[in-house]
Amino acid sequence: MEPAIHVRGVRKQYGDLAALAGVDLEVPRGEVFSLLGPNGAGKTTLVEICEGFRQRTSGDVSVLGVDPGKGDARWRSRLGIVLQSTSVFDELTIEEVVRHFSRFYPAPLPVDHAIAMVGLTDRRKQRCGKLSGGQKRRVDLAVGIIGDPELIFLDEPTTGLDPQARRQVWDVVAEFASLGKTVVLTTHYLDEAEYLAERVGVIIAGKLVELGTPATIGGRENAPATLTFRRQGKLIGATLPPLEEPATEHDGLVTIATREPTRILSCLAAWAAALGEPELPGLAIRRPTLEDIYLDLIAKHEKKGAAE
Repeated sequence: MEPAIHVRGVRKQYGDLAALAGVDLEVPRGEVFSLLGPNGAGKTTLVEICEGFRQRTSGDVSVLGVDPGKGDARWRSRLGIVLQSTSVFDELTIEEVVRHFSRFYPAPLPVDHAIAMVGLTDRRKQRCGKLSGGQKRRVDLAVGIIGDPELIFLDEPTTGLDPQARRQVWDVVAEFASLGKTVVLTTHYLDEAEYLAERVGVIIAGKLVELGTPATIGGRENAPATLTFRRQGKLIGATLPPLEEPATEHDGLVTIATREPTRILSCLAAWAAALGEPELPGLAIRRPTLEDIYLDLIAKHEKKGAAE
């Protein structure tokens, strides 16, 4: 099956500045894909080229089988776009806003269904000016999906929302994806990308530098875990058991980086038990988060760029 998005060698030049420097990307149909990167990295430029709002300097792009630069109204009706900040019509009700936008599409979802999908059925008659920030964002989502799009672009969909409102938006996106739709998400929230996306791509300085699942990107699955515990009671001053990995200590906190945390934990538990301590105080095992990997990638590429 033809992918939802096919990008090859795409460049966008502004004078001497390369906003995109030869990007290759494919997003299969039905996938939730998240594009990550620092401000100014080229995320918005790439997404706007795919949406047909910005012309590329060179390269090939196909979105739902059409060159976005030549997309007509029928093609645009197959897309849903939720911008980072939109202005709802404060004097209109939720139902009036969604019904208004439904008229722009040849085969929209039923208005009731779109409102139900975003969890606003009980507030459908409420004026938008009376809604909370999270509720307004869900109105944005309803407008984005009312055309029953095959592909939806979400630009920072939860910026500025409280944790509960963010989770509500996540549920809407997950439900939309469960219908087999393709979702392209740009976000600065790494937990959001990890929760929603099947794959993530990291774009830095106009180049797509990493691509993979949240669990494997940047070698995350092979990165060492960090085991920590605190010396208390009979553990104070006791010599640690022989370990292949070096341990560091600071103010009684012992830290060990290891790719085999189960083996290290078993060894330390036996050591503590032999000393008469059945527990390792303050025990924690932490694996690198997606945010850790992402920040490390940015630091490495900034260092590489400075060296060049």
